[in-house]
Amino acid sequence: MVFRKLPGVSASGMGLRLSQKFVFLLFLSGLVTLCFGALFFLPDSVRLKRIFLEHPKRPGKEQEHLRGMTPAKGDSKQKSLSRKPSVSHEEAEAGGKAQEDMALSRSKPESASEKATSADHHGASSDAFSFKKFQKCLLKATLGTDGGRPADPQTNERREKVKEMMKFAWDNYKRYAWGKNELRPLTKNGHIGNMFGECGLRGASIIDSLDTLYIMGLMDEYNDAKEWVQTSLDLNSNGEASLFEVNIRYVGGLLSAYYLTGEELFKSKAVELGEKLLPAFSTPTGIPRGVINLGSGTSWSWGWASAGSSILAEFGTLHLEFVHLTELSNNPIYKEKVMNIRKLLNKIEKPHGLYPNFLSPVSGNWVQHHVSIGGLGDSFYEYLIKSYLMSDKKDEDAKKMYYTAMEAIEANLVQKSPGGLTYMAEWRGGILDHKMGHLACFSGGMIGIGADDGAPEKRQHYLDLAAEITHTCHESYTRSTTKLGPEAFRFDSGAEATATRLSDRYYILRPEVIESYMYMWRLTHDPKYRDWGWEAVEALEQHCRVESGFSGIRDVYTMTVSHDNMQQSFFLSETLKYLYLLFSDDDLLPFEDWVFNTEAHPLPIVRKITLPSHASIRL
Repeated sequence: MVFRKLPGVSASGMGLRLSQKFVFLLFLSGLVTLCFGALFFLPDSVRLKRIFLEHPKRPGKEQEHLRGMTPAKGDSKQKSLSRKPSVSHEEAEAGGKAQEDMALSRSKPESASEKATSADHHGASSDAFSFKKFQKCLLKATLGTDGGRPADPQTNERREKVKEMMKFAWDNYKRYAWGKNELRPLTKNGHIGNMFGECGLRGASIIDSLDTLYIMGLMDEYNDAKEWVQTSLDLNSNGEASLFEVNIRYVGGLLSAYYLTGEELFKSKAVELGEKLLPAFSTPTGIPRGVINLGSGTSWSWGWASAGSSILAEFGTLHLEFVHLTELSNNPIYKEKVMNIRKLLNKIEKPHGLYPNFLSPVSGNWVQHHVSIGGLGDSFYEYLIKSYLMSDKKDEDAKKMYYTAMEAIEANLVQKSPGGLTYMAEWRGGILDHKMGHLACFSGGMIGIGADDGAPEKRQHYLDLAAEITHTCHESYTRSTTKLGPEAFRFDSGAEATATRLSDRYYILRPEVIESYMYMWRLTHDPKYRDWGWEAVEALEQHCRVESGFSGIRDVYTMTVSHDNMQQSFFLSETLKYLYLLFSDDDLLPFEDWVFNTEAHPLPIVRKITLPSHASIRL
């Protein structure tokens, strides 16, 4: 300590003795201890602590930070929804509780799914989706007056048989493969598969079965599935996954389960998963790549896709689900992503009006001129007409694209065999390949549901074309020994509706032929479609049912069956559901209110006008 010089005192006398210094320091330390102790022990110390130990926080700063984590409605310029919000300079300088608040906000940001659920629960926004309002927009009871139970005893008996098949398939999946993606019924274990990666999503059969179980009234099984979704569905997996398969199976399955039941769990999971798919669209053109890591958000094209291209049937089969994600989350980004795809497709030139199967996500140009209504192309066309129907027939752009594409398909791909069978050939740079895949057999139903809304003079033509294609696909079944259809069949070298290559002779429980039976039954009520469906049931029971589930077979042309040891999840979602609907009355999931995604998950028509209340409507 330094003291001023005092008059009459020598320099040496200006200091204090050692003992005096000690007493002074002892007094000073006691005074400091007393003052600071008062901050913690006096009754008003809490107020003093805040003054001395904390920086004052700006009013509303935390609220501003939370609002900044996600884009405002209508902001189309944001790139993605971040799970880790940025930290401002002022927040970085804040101490004490302010830092704890920031750490909490980092670990638990408000995602799009949480916003959607919160808004629905608390009415935070007048634009928030309301399940009760949605119900009032339905024209008819979702499950019909009696669950679609037919009056005809034989038809009802057949429907009950399909229900028994579903329960048998489900029970064995639960017993031997619970939580895995699919059941291996011969070895009685689970299968993960390469569509979702070794560390990817699980429970594909569970998600795919939710709506089927509910529609069939298998409520104990449905509740088991719902509990698994609640406790075990991990969307934070750090493995690769097919954008297409995740969308149609998981997002579609969760959306359907929500719209059928009103369970908030399914809505929040669907929106959360949809958000994780958005990074796949981060390409120069906005055309998404086919594979995505749900954990990191990185995406890439399939290794087998020509020149790193994206696949028409994959990026073209997102529209239905993404429109509903926007409806539920009140976030326009999902619809904007799929509308951007449509804008690009409308802008680029199409050879002979056809859409090739491979498109570069970098340049936006076609990579190869291979056109198919079967694999690689199929559901793109399906989603055009279904987008129009799901919009309550307001999406004129989808309507125009669909009917223009149909004209090109009829002009270039539709063929008639010498035996009188109508089929869809494939087009390779102007050269026809007279092959039709099992996957292309969905087109009978697609053309049928689109018959009413084209040119009036072509309505009957489209219905006739739909019936002819469905008949051809039925022939591919009846001409095999097992009465099940091959993966692909040809119309050359004297063969008609028959597989001529060993690699095309297998059947993996596919639904497309039965799908067209169901649509054509509802459109025409011709009893042959129900008869054909029952033929398929008998063949499945005879050749595909094994001790612990259902399995595909390797050769449909031999009675000495060799099973492939796989119960596909789409067998539960599509094949059995379409059979059940085929033998049900038309008021079960009526077409006036519902469209089916390409995995047979029913999604409602989007209506903004509330209709008069229907006392008969039930979930």
